[in-house]
Amino acid sequence: MSLTIKYGLFKYDLTDHHAVLGIPVTADANTVRKRYLKLARLLHPDTVKVNSDAERQQASELLSKLINPAYETLKGKTHHEHQIVLEQTGKRLASEGNTPNLHSEMAKNLLKAGGNVDLAYAQALKALTENQYKSIAACEQNIGELSELNLVYLMLKAGQGLRQTPPTAKPAPTVAPSTSSQAAKPTAAPEEASPVLTYVRRAQEYIGKNNFAKAVLELRDGLKLDPKNSTCHGLLGMAYLKQNQVSMAKVHILKSLQSNPQEAIALQCKAVIEKKLGQPLTAHSAGSNSSGGANAKHKAAEDAKQKAKGKSDPKADGGGMFGGLFGGKKK
Repeated sequence: MSLTIKYGLFKYDLTDHHAVLGIPVTADANTVRKRYLKLARLLHPDTVKVNSDAERQQASELLSKLINPAYETLKGKTHHEHQIVLEQTGKRLASEGNTPNLHSEMAKNLLKAGGNVDLAYAQALKALTENQYKSIAACEQNIGELSELNLVYLMLKAGQGLRQTPPTAKPAPTVAPSTSSQAAKPTAAPEEASPVLTYVRRAQEYIGKNNFAKAVLELRDGLKLDPKNSTCHGLLGMAYLKQNQVSMAKVHILKSLQSNPQEAIALQCKAVIEKKLGQPLTAHSAGSNSSGGANAKHKAAEDAKQKAKGKSDPKADGGGMFGGLFGGKKK
């Protein structure tokens, strides 16, 4: 069985595991487990209620190729990573200001929900998930509609966050009507989206697939265009942290927070590093870039030690972004 879903988050090369399971993007581990067990009973070849062997086979493939992988992603430490990618995607799309091309009426209605976003999202989600897998033939459309709903919700929530800190506008001076024929000055064209967003988007996709090495390459290219981009530095710190290159992670986390003290990814990674080191993360603890080659060699040596520790200690990588960073005794 081959499903090609082109709606919602799937349009952005992201597998919407929440839409597959039929749970909100804010679902906790307990909600994930309960929903998975319900769907596993519903679609298991021994218990599924279908009219033909072909439908039984389709149900079995849905379970093995979509639902099981979704559960594996959302049940453990990778759940947090996936949510970060979703939040950043919503933030990026909201900042671009483009209205997505929607097919689902519920997603279109959610876009007009105004201040009742959370309630409208919960009601629409419940309506779509009640019979999500009742018809095997309609499951592709149902997942697509759910993903559109998730996409709109993420964009709206990110947009609310962006609007919480608007720039303070100075009151326009009162100008007496002019009798001259002077032409009005043309309105400035809206600022174009940063070209760095392309690199950030590709990096997010690689991070979602646990391909951190390629994510690093994309983010480094992005920083060549905008060396102070806080999102780039935050994601780069996250990618290095996942690869157990703590020294490099510290440098980019601090650069991210220097550009934007509220950068969510950087704050989360900073907390992890501080817990690992047992001390606050400061510019002094991360090292100074002005120390030249000796400092670079020191970073390389420290990262080599971290990698070697990861290989020798089976608990050093728990499978998620923060896997193993909390384990072991502090030196």
